[in-house]
Amino acid sequence: MSGHDSKYFSTTKKGEIPELKEELNSQYKDKRKDAVKKVIAAMTVGKDVSSLFTDVVNCMQTENLELKKLVYLYLINYAKSQPDLAILAVNTFVKDSQDPNPLIRALAVRTMGCIRVDKITEYLCDPLQRCLKDDDPYVRKTAAVCVAKLYDINAELVEDRGFLDGLKDLISDNNPMVVANAVAALAEIQESSIKPIFEITSHTLAKLLTAMNECTEWGQVFILDALSKYKAVDAREAENIVERVTPRLQHANCAVVLSAVKMILIQMELITSTDVVRNLCKKMAPPLVTLLSAESEIQYVALRNINLIVQRRPTILAHEIKVFFCKYNDPIYVKLEKLEIMIKLASDRNIDQVLLEFKEYATEVDVDFVRKAVRAIGRCAIKLERAAERCISVLLELIKIKVNYVVQEAIIVIKDIFRRYPNTYESIIATLCESLDTLDEPEAKASMIWIIGEYAERIDNADELLESFLESFPEEPAQVQLQLLTATVKLFLKKPTEGPQQMIQAVLNNATVETDNPDLRDRAYIYWRLLSTDPEAAKDVVLTEKPVISDDSNQLDSSLLDELLSNIGTLSSVFHKTPEAFVTRVKTVQNTEDDDSVEGTETGYSESPSHGVDSGASSNAQYGSTKSPAPAPVPDLLGDLIGLDNNSNNANAIVSVDQPTEPSGPPLPVLLPASTGQGLQISAQLVRRDGEIFYSMLFENNSQNILDGFMIQFNKNTFGLAAGGPLQIPQLLPGSSSKTLLPMVAFQNIAPGPPNTVLQVAVKNNQQPVWYFSDKISPLVFFTEDGRMERSSFLEIWKSLPDTNEVSKDLVGSIMNSVDLTVDRFGAANVFFIAKRKNANQDVLYLSAKIPRGTPFLIELTAAIGIPGIKCAIKSPSPEMAPLLFEAIEALLKV
Repeated sequence: MSGHDSKYFSTTKKGEIPELKEELNSQYKDKRKDAVKKVIAAMTVGKDVSSLFTDVVNCMQTENLELKKLVYLYLINYAKSQPDLAILAVNTFVKDSQDPNPLIRALAVRTMGCIRVDKITEYLCDPLQRCLKDDDPYVRKTAAVCVAKLYDINAELVEDRGFLDGLKDLISDNNPMVVANAVAALAEIQESSIKPIFEITSHTLAKLLTAMNECTEWGQVFILDALSKYKAVDAREAENIVERVTPRLQHANCAVVLSAVKMILIQMELITSTDVVRNLCKKMAPPLVTLLSAESEIQYVALRNINLIVQRRPTILAHEIKVFFCKYNDPIYVKLEKLEIMIKLASDRNIDQVLLEFKEYATEVDVDFVRKAVRAIGRCAIKLERAAERCISVLLELIKIKVNYVVQEAIIVIKDIFRRYPNTYESIIATLCESLDTLDEPEAKASMIWIIGEYAERIDNADELLESFLESFPEEPAQVQLQLLTATVKLFLKKPTEGPQQMIQAVLNNATVETDNPDLRDRAYIYWRLLSTDPEAAKDVVLTEKPVISDDSNQLDSSLLDELLSNIGTLSSVFHKTPEAFVTRVKTVQNTEDDDSVEGTETGYSESPSHGVDSGASSNAQYGSTKSPAPAPVPDLLGDLIGLDNNSNNANAIVSVDQPTEPSGPPLPVLLPASTGQGLQISAQLVRRDGEIFYSMLFENNSQNILDGFMIQFNKNTFGLAAGGPLQIPQLLPGSSSKTLLPMVAFQNIAPGPPNTVLQVAVKNNQQPVWYFSDKISPLVFFTEDGRMERSSFLEIWKSLPDTNEVSKDLVGSIMNSVDLTVDRFGAANVFFIAKRKNANQDVLYLSAKIPRGTPFLIELTAAIGIPGIKCAIKSPSPEMAPLLFEAIEALLKV
């Protein structure tokens, strides 16, 4: 549709469908074309125009290419919901696949591949067979991609009809674009197949290298990615391949450049000549540097890839460190990535330049970046022994600036330098001690306390310094308490005088009697027993020589680095994770259910009224069905869940094959007792597993009949819960039972009105009427694993929300017996601890949680330990949900 066709989206006619039907059957071509445009416009904005299917299909018989494209677009969208009517279009498809116009031939075969209806797939084979050998290269390249789509629908059919051999023949095609599409299709098929489909031989290699020179940029990427999986026979062949690929480094498209770099790096592993390797490193440096002059987003992708490359081949960019210096207007994500690469490229030759840069960064206004810069100086000191003294000098200069967060970060990194070079730079401890009063961050405090304890014999007033921390021991975070305990024990063992002796008694008493932290208590008891039974053994344990820490700038494991380098130019190299860590592959499975029988089932089901527990659930909903018996049903990748309403989100749900198994635990609550369900008993509960929501269900057949064909539907509800796939329950014999985890999707089926926790469920089988029952939704299952916030973010959000968004409630019957146990219990439910403070004799806890769609909930709990009555305040962009959360919080406190 052209830019002048916006008028088709603005119609407000009443009775629009009948009018469109009339226009679609008009004898005038222009009127029919306009009508189809209106139908496509309505479809685009979400209106259901499936009732016009037959009328639109009748418009296929036309020579007008624009009209034909529009009709094909309509068919792709609605064929799945109208598979029987879609058959009407087959003859036109077959006819169009033999049209004299190559554009129409290609359009026909492409559309047939996109429709994904089994009945049409059978008719696609012969046209596709012809198009793979078509005279026109445009048709052949379209047919190549269509084979990959067909493999997605029916892999067995593709293999039986010899389409894979046809694709392999296209690799020898004289048109480079056909070759590129054939390679892309074969690579995609190989991804979803266990058997070897696409293996490059030396014969194929020559053809691909020749075609690459004339391909479009994306064709070159496909070919380079395919060639990167080829293992050269020897060093000579590897050199020849690299020589043919090297010109691609000059390409304007950064994807081509990265694919070429990947290819060269892989082949370089086989090249034995040091001169050749050195020359290749020189050739790869300029294109990688050029990528850093692009937009920030492309820079970031390039930097993430360069980060991997310099871990394997640092010499490539060893002389280009200046290009990684941060610019004032670089986004923070680019700056941080440049910082990482500068640390990796830092050497004795360029360390002075690098330190000057880092020192400059440490005076910037972005606090997070300043911290990273200070830490980078420390990492350089640990990496380069000869430069450690210069790094410490820079750190001391930064400490003298007296900027609080800079001082604290400097102390943290100096602690690591002391561990890397013991008994070397202790002369600076006096300078560090001057900043003791300014420390307020747990990690900085813990680092300073470690330094005092480790070098207590060299610090005259070590006992006084530690005593200043001990005053606030009960309020300190666990990290600081643990360091204080160990440092005090070190001080006592090194200076067993009266002062340290009184200190150790106070600390051990605090750490065993006054605390709820099991880690602190256990460590304190171990020290206590050691000191009381054998002080000399305690010295051997506590004052033993520490293992020296090492450089962590190349932190990736060698095998992981190899895999990431083989995926350069993909998301894997940006995430620094293997593809398996974030991509779930689901194998294609054919759906062999009979449409007619399912439709008959649904027609039978829709009779009403039905018996049930809760008549409030919808009685005319559509149901997802499963045929029985099926011992191990595997969901269809394409979402063709026969029997589901195609307009619902459930119909297109993809259910992972690796569905989590239900762990044993307390029995599920009975929602439909056998006495009400004519012998069928259903127990169910919403649960959260591996970051997903499931409906854990147990079906028990206490009747005398075999039950099968189970289906389920959920009424509209506050959280929009709906089934994420069909109900997988096999045939139930009398006296048998079956348990399942039904995947759920949220915010798909939202009910209007005030929020509530009622979930109305309807379940049906082939032998009984529809059963209705109600369940209670626990908001806890919606709390996501990424709900933890930084303190600064928590404060910022709390302040930014208006007071009207805060809702409070007194939880009269609730009691908090232990802060640590409460924090652990909430943490297990994805309600995360942020901070704690004292208010008179009460503890005030701040926690955060988040539900899908990123809505945060900020929680404040005020309680006196061991005394009933807790005040709970919740602040959120969705304050109407707070009453439901109060119930969930009360439930957690009562566990």
